Amino acid sequence: MLAQLKQAWKLKDVRRKILYTLMMIVVFRIGATIPVPGVNADYIKAMVGDNSLLSLYNMFTGGAFSNFTLFALGIGPSITASIIIQLLTIGFESLEELQKSGEEGKKKINKYTKYIALVLAFVQATAITLGIVKNALISNSAFFVITVILTLVSASMMLMWIGDKITEKGLGNGGSVIIFIGIISGIPKDIIATVHKVQSGEIQIWAALLLVVVILITIAAVTYIQEATRKIPVQYAKRVVGRKMYGGQSSHIPMKVNQSGVIPVIFASSLLAFPQTIAMFMGADAQSFVQTYLSPVSSPGVWIYRSLEVLLIVFFSYFYTTVSFNTEDIANNMKNNGGFIPGIRPGQSTIDYLNRILSRLTLAGSLFLAAIVMVSAIIMFFMKLNISLVGTSLLIVVGVALELKRQLESNLVMRSYQGFLK
Repeated sequence: MLAQLKQAWKLKDVRRKILYTLMMIVVFRIGATIPVPGVNADYIKAMVGDNSLLSLYNMFTGGAFSNFTLFALGIGPSITASIIIQLLTIGFESLEELQKSGEEGKKKINKYTKYIALVLAFVQATAITLGIVKNALISNSAFFVITVILTLVSASMMLMWIGDKITEKGLGNGGSVIIFIGIISGIPKDIIATVHKVQSGEIQIWAALLLVVVILITIAAVTYIQEATRKIPVQYAKRVVGRKMYGGQSSHIPMKVNQSGVIPVIFASSLLAFPQTIAMFMGADAQSFVQTYLSPVSSPGVWIYRSLEVLLIVFFSYFYTTVSFNTEDIANNMKNNGGFIPGIRPGQSTIDYLNRILSRLTLAGSLFLAAIVMVSAIIMFFMKLNISLVGTSLLIVVGVALELKRQLESNLVMRSYQGFLK
């Protein structure tokens, strides 16, 4: 692996992508440490420590919310806007046509996504400023409150821009990379806190070792499923063009067990954080209700929260796979090039066959993702541990790391180098 990293570093364009991604990550981490002026961060830290939903939200922002820094909103508004746009494409044919109309259509879709993200960021910033952190403000004047809101909104838009630039000029999906960095930035703090708890006797040594085993098994299982692929055989008929004969060779269609990666997990987590935003507008009673019945760490909310998370993961797995893997286009391309799946008629029969396989693979992949989340959550709940890198967050970290590996691998393969990992 180190040898392949060295080879990648020697390639000018790959090195540029790596450096650009690292530069954007540095900008993100700097913004995550610059506090919003005039806000008592100690008050917010104490509040986050007592609120399980805010702790989860704080984890995805890399600690920016508890310190109430510029990027306290995180990438959440952008991800939620993407979910809304994706769902709207189902009900509105005009959006669906835009999505299929090439580069210009994608630009318009991105523009609509940014407008929705701006509105969501404004709503979320207003809810946080006038709801959660109102008692932490040094002044309640309208000018000061508006300044805090505009600071959070503009920083959130900047973070969305950073994500777009990473996607365009760097490695990986920008939004996923930002969440990835936010999660792993809390690992040293979690390790130190766990060691102190073991030393003080608050946590038994066997519980800490069991946690390590669960993390290692999860990493291995996620890696296995993310890399698992079913190869559908394709045979191309022989045909004569002029004096040359074409076709006759065999190929395959790679269909991944988990076609959508960790996108369903990210979407599900973002959507489940939305009730907290709504509750901020509705006062202490609504916040108490959400904390009781939609909490990921306390009963009975943990069972409701995790059940909803499982359903959302399965839903978004099917939804995202349907959008990203068009079986009709694949079947038509095969038919136009003289290709066919042995034993399956070209045309509609091929489409039905591919849809049937894709549906089964997606069900297996989504249930696996849901099982990893549930098993880890149950262990954490009964052991009374609060570690960020378990369950949902661990799925995201491993999934994004594998995606970055694949992108770097493809850059090397294009230049006739071996894969990043043998």
